Amino acid sequence: MKRGLLIVFSGPSGVGKGTVLSKLMQMSDLDLVYSVSMTTRAPRQGEKDGINYFFVSEERFKEAIYDNELLEHAYFVDHYYGTPKAYVEKMRNEGHNVVLEIETVGSKQIMNAYKYDDRCISIFLTPPDMKELEARIRKRSTESEKTIEKRVLKATQELRETFRYKYVVCNEDVDDAVEKIADIIKENIAK
Repeated sequence: MKRGLLIVFSGPSGVGKGTVLSKLMQMSDLDLVYSVSMTTRAPRQGEKDGINYFFVSEERFKEAIYDNELLEHAYFVDHYYGTPKAYVEKMRNEGHNVVLEIETVGSKQIMNAYKYDDRCISIFLTPPDMKELEARIRKRSTESEKTIEKRVLKATQELRETFRYKYVVCNEDVDDAVEKIADIIKENIAK
């Protein structure tokens, strides 16, 4: 059995990563499993612990860092985020393709740690433009004006990091973006 892919999937807040991933996860031929990240932020409406994120205290998160339980971790817009190592490796060893939806700081850590692993790929999802991205963030109606401003500023910085990724896909149309990313994954599964 071939070891599963490790798929690093990034993009700025509001670009539509969740929507795109949700459609990709429904494609059984991709055999994708979603890596659940750990975070210190509070759940948004409808999010469930252990499904969307492992919601933990800052103290518990720092223990995970100290005990080397995370593949990567970062502090992003006032909260910690990280990827638990054990689950990811178990799924890959079983032949599943594991998707890590992480921001650019964590992505750099993963790409550095897995630079000699030809079964690790990186994909960055971009918005058509910044005006559209800000409109998408505002449409969620989940954050304060100050947080929206932080997310827009952070997005500008993250878009400067696209050169680090093997693949860059624009999410102007969700179905087109999904199709392009599915083709990228299929191509890499076959290698």
